[in-house]
Formats: sequence, C-alpha cells, structure tokens
Amino acid sequence: MTRTSSIPGVAALMVAHCAGMVDLVALPVWVGTLIGRYGLDPQQAGLLATLFLAGAVVASSALAPVFHRVSWRLVATAGFAVAAGSFWWASGSAAFSTLALCHALAGMATGAALSVTHGTIARSAHPHRLFAGVGAALGVFAVVFLGATPPLVERLGGPVLFAVFAGVMAVAAVVSLLAFPVPDRALGPAHEDAAPAPMPRAVWFGIAGIAGMGLVQSMTFSFLERVGTERGFGLAAITGVLVALGVVNLFPAALAGALERRWPARRVLQAGPVLQALLVVVIMNSARFEPYAAAASVFAAVMIFTHTFAFGLLAQLDRSGRALAATPAMLMTGAAIGPILGGTLVKGFGYGALGVAALLIGACALASFLRLPAPAAPRQPQGQA
Repeated sequence: MTRTSSIPGVAALMVAHCAGMVDLVALPVWVGTLIGRYGLDPQQAGLLATLFLAGAVVASSALAPVFHRVSWRLVATAGFAVAAGSFWWASGSAAFSTLALCHALAGMATGAALSVTHGTIARSAHPHRLFAGVGAALGVFAVVFLGATPPLVERLGGPVLFAVFAGVMAVAAVVSLLAFPVPDRALGPAHEDAAPAPMPRAVWFGIAGIAGMGLVQSMTFSFLERVGTERGFGLAAITGVLVALGVVNLFPAALAGALERRWPARRVLQAGPVLQALLVVVIMNSARFEPYAAAASVFAAVMIFTHTFAFGLLAQLDRSGRALAATPAMLMTGAAIGPILGGTLVKGFGYGALGVAALLIGACALASFLRLPAPAAPRQPQGQA
C-alpha cells in the first residue's frame, strides 16, 4: 500500500496536482487559442474556460463532504481518465456546443480527481511541506508546457492544445492507478466518521479569501497573452514572458515551504491579495513591454506562494481533510467566474477594467483573511484532536 510519505506516493501526488491544476498554467494559451485559432470572441472563449472550472467546482463541492468515504485511488484514476477522453473529443471538433460539453465534462472529472489529491495531501504528516513540494512540481510542469505548447499551436493549429491536455490527463490516470497513496493519517472505517464535526468557522473566511484570489488569478491570466498580442508585443516576446513565468513558478512553493515556521501565515495571506491586485493593474494598463513582462512573470507566483501558506493554515484549522478536499472548489469557484467575467469586461470596457475589478475583489479577499485567527490560534484544534 503506497503512503504519502513514500517516493512513489509523493511522485503520484505531484503528477496529479500538475494535471488537476492545469488551468493555473495553461489559461493564457487556452483562452488565446480559442480566440486566435477558433475565432471566438473574448466572452465566448471565457465561457468555455468557465465551463471547465465550473465543472470542477461542482465535482469538488459534491465530493469533499464524503472524502473520507470514497476510494481515493479509484476516483483519481477514473477522473483523470474521463478528462483525457473529454479533451481528446474536443480536439476533433470546432463546434461551440461540442467544445462546451467537453469542457464541462473534463472540468467535473478533473475536479473530482483533484479533490481526492488535495484531501490526501491535507491528511499527510506534513501538509504544508508536501503541498509546497507538489507546487514546485507544478512550476517545472509550467516551464515545459509554456515553452512547448505555444509553438506547437502556432505550427499545428488549435486542436493540438486539447490533444496535449488529453495526454497530460492520460499520464495522470496511469500514474494514479499505479501509485496513488493512502494518507499517513488515514481515517478509520467509514462509520467511525459518519457524523464529522462541523468545520471551524474561521475556515470559511480562508475559503472566501482564496476564492477571491482565484477569481482575480483566472480573470487576469485568461487574457494575459491576448493583451500582449493586441499591444503588438509579438509572439516571440510573449512566449518568452510565459516561459519566464514558468521559470519563476519553480520557486514560490519551495520558498513557502522553507519559510513555513519563519513567516506568519496570516500576514502572508493579508499581503497576497494586495500584491496580486497591483500586478493586475500594471499588466492591463502598461503600453510598454518591460513593465508588462516584469509584472506578468511574477503574477502566478503570488498566488502559488500565498495558497501554500493558506493550505498549511487551513490544514491546522480542520484536521479531517474535508476543507482541503474542497480546495478545487475554493480555488475554482472564483476561477470559474474569472474567464467569463474577464471576457465580458474586456468586450465592454477594455483591458483596463480588469485592473479596477482586481482592486475591488482584492479588497474583499483581504477583508476575509483579516478574519482568520492569529498565528497561534490554529494550534488549538490540534490539541483537541
């Protein structure tokens, strides 16, 4: 039986996290391809991405409360397999209705697989450290994906993007079948946790804050490539920015793991949405390449770094793993709204409107994080466990 503390178990969780969080890496290429290669307007392209993310929210919300009752390996394997099939289907059609159905199915399947992945990490012996590790793996994946995929799409056409997604999901399905682990602190038989205690109230403030940051992340990231293209920065320059973004993403999760006991999680969470919103303002309003490139290169890193600290703090507040099995829901509830909201704002008011929206949403996320307990408070539930 594979454990989360074993090398195969950690490797399986890394692969599952990379596949499940593909939107965090791929949204600029994804939405850009739908606009540039499929001829969709920003609102339509945003809607397709929203359908994927909304499907993940539905699946994660349904699965998280019964996380302790399901077969984690079976859900992960089946979820990634269905997602692979859905994306492969999408690669063979240009009809909007078919693409919409494929995005929704892939989102639900991916959300289910990612829920059991994050729930398993949350119930490991060192959730903050392990989440930092899978986050670092996502950074490596981002470098490869963002360096290779835009040239492939340019050379072979839009459908190759969905073929790449299908391949990523298929690899995750195989690895999950062979090595998906059982948590180090696995629950006993299902009936022993038939009536789990309610989650601490503070957890909901953390969930709301992360959802707000997820909304800003996806709203901005979806149009990061397009705003550069429409400002005339050129494919080579924008691809270079995306690769730089991927390289930068190698470090925030590992840095967050190293700083776990040195930086108060509550302070990190309060700074995260403020910095994120300011970067959006720069990205969406800069007419020069240099400020755009600098802000875009570190944009995703802010979310990764902040979310790693949020994951560790929420794992302390809720030891059952149910809250963090809902990580896809908390991230993607906001993220699901982001592409369609961003597309609507861009279509109606231009790219600058995304900066204004980011400031307003960031203020709401900050208000939520301010309601979290002081750093010492999360230890109390551990003592009660």
